[in-house]
Amino acid sequence: MRYSLADVLPSVAAALGMDVHNPLGLRPNRDVVVLLIDGLGAELLARHRDIAPTLSAHVTTTLDAGFPATTAVSITSLALGAPCATHGIIGYSFAVPHAGTSRVFNALRWRLDSATGPDALTELPPEDLQRRRSRIQDLAAHGVDVHYVIPGYQRDSGLTRAAFRAAGTVHPAADLDQVRAGIRAVADHSGTGRRFAYAYFADLDVAGHLHGPESPEWLRVLAEIDSAVADLLTDLPAECTLLVTGDHGMIRADTVVDLDARPPLHRGVRTIAGEARVRHIYLENASARSDVFAAWTEELSTAATVLTREQAVDEHWFGPTPPDPVVSARIGDVIAVAEDHAVLVCPAREPLESAMLGHHGARTADEQFVPLIASR
Repeated sequence: MRYSLADVLPSVAAALGMDVHNPLGLRPNRDVVVLLIDGLGAELLARHRDIAPTLSAHVTTTLDAGFPATTAVSITSLALGAPCATHGIIGYSFAVPHAGTSRVFNALRWRLDSATGPDALTELPPEDLQRRRSRIQDLAAHGVDVHYVIPGYQRDSGLTRAAFRAAGTVHPAADLDQVRAGIRAVADHSGTGRRFAYAYFADLDVAGHLHGPESPEWLRVLAEIDSAVADLLTDLPAECTLLVTGDHGMIRADTVVDLDARPPLHRGVRTIAGEARVRHIYLENASARSDVFAAWTEELSTAATVLTREQAVDEHWFGPTPPDPVVSARIGDVIAVAEDHAVLVCPAREPLESAMLGHHGARTADEQFVPLIASR
């Protein structure tokens, strides 16, 4: 049986003394730190054991990131211990009700229309858009001292508020040295009180998007991460368990499909959201469903799998539990999931994303599988 990112925090809670199921079998300990390396895919790591010998030597299992394999979804699934069909952050971007109609909402940046559009914190409060209780709230209620080792911009971001939903001590960490220092500070205490820390590092994902996964730039960042984790494994006390994982892997695009340049894909379509590997297509009218489905299936026959919302829900693409009506409405009427190394780009609205070399979100092993690396 393969476990998922949603199994990590329930196991952490058990290791920290809560009477809950421990799917990963973590041993009890005083402190636990979960370090999320953005873009750390299990398949990518396995191909570069020579670059990252410490990470590779401490892999205990492989996890499914969940679908779609993208940061906003994965972080929320990690924090809540549940897939996106439950928590409702169902993609990089998706449609939400707004002022009597609907608009595209970017969940990673918490903005409307695009990654650079108007800030949505006021109009779409994170605690309202994602209402489920997080596992970190449960830890805090159990008396665990919560810490965050994260970049300063994430402290009060919409995604942080939506996913974690619990106050804690913040250790600002913009680079690997600060991540190491923050994690060490969490574990540097002699009392018996229990501590949990969520730590995050983005540079591997950035290098992959800009230069491609497995590029020299990407490999350099991977080597730096490996060195930092080796230091932590040496320095952290036995009373602190360090877990390292990723939110998704990545593929390098080799086939670019420009959705903006294909008029048949826009007939009957109100808007297109998601990202280059997973597209949510929303209809102007429900009666257009069969025509839109047929057009997308024909146009993308060699580049993507096309399915309806109902098919995706019935086949549990977004998780085993059916979404409630609010979450279901966020899923595209039609969904296009890129195959192999194809990308489905929308350059007019997403110029930066469309120019990237590395992408993720779909269901290939390189995107879906992430390692779980443990100190104990």
